[in-house]
Amino acid sequence: MHLLRRVSLKAVRSIPATQSRAMRLPYAPSTPPADAPADTADIYARIAARRNPRPLIPLDLSLLHSPPVADGWNSFIGAIRSRTLVDSGVMELAVCRVAVLNNAIYEWNAHAPLALKGGIKPEQLHAARILPSTAEGDVAELEKSALTPQQRAVLRYTDQMTRTITVQDDVFAELKTVGYDDREIVELTTGIAGYNCVSRFLVALDVGENNDREMKSVEELVAALQ
Repeated sequence: MHLLRRVSLKAVRSIPATQSRAMRLPYAPSTPPADAPADTADIYARIAARRNPRPLIPLDLSLLHSPPVADGWNSFIGAIRSRTLVDSGVMELAVCRVAVLNNAIYEWNAHAPLALKGGIKPEQLHAARILPSTAEGDVAELEKSALTPQQRAVLRYTDQMTRTITVQDDVFAELKTVGYDDREIVELTTGIAGYNCVSRFLVALDVGENNDREMKSVEELVAALQ
């Protein structure tokens, strides 16, 4: 796959390898405690229903220390994931870019395969992995990348939302120029904001014990899907 050439990972901060360690909190039990109130059992059931047929994941078992927070999180992220109209591949590409900018290994390793399944080409995912942040004004490499005009607009929006918070008028206007309507822009904005929240939670608590690992390469991800 010649397009996935080895280049400097400018957008990714280097994390030195260390010994494997546990998440900073113990995980909550995977089933409701026997003495839990009825509404806690209901919350477990709602989260399990969204994950079905998979079991609860480490993120769920971290959040479930506070069942009401876990419930609200499940509803909000569930809506972004399953009730939005914006192209799923583009949404996953934005999530992956958030993961790169925030060095959230767990988030990248979980969502990069979903981006590929959603129709993002390997060379486009690779670009999201290695391009320097455009929030600092470096857009030359973005313009030469394999990303489509729509994807470039989303990547610039993601970079500014994540790095500088304030989005410049021209960056926002570009979303409409390339064809995103009001609903899609709201969905992209909530998706980027929501997964910034996810990445910060994951990294702060080292959910899944990923902080001392490396993000999977696009080549690895493609091979795993074959």
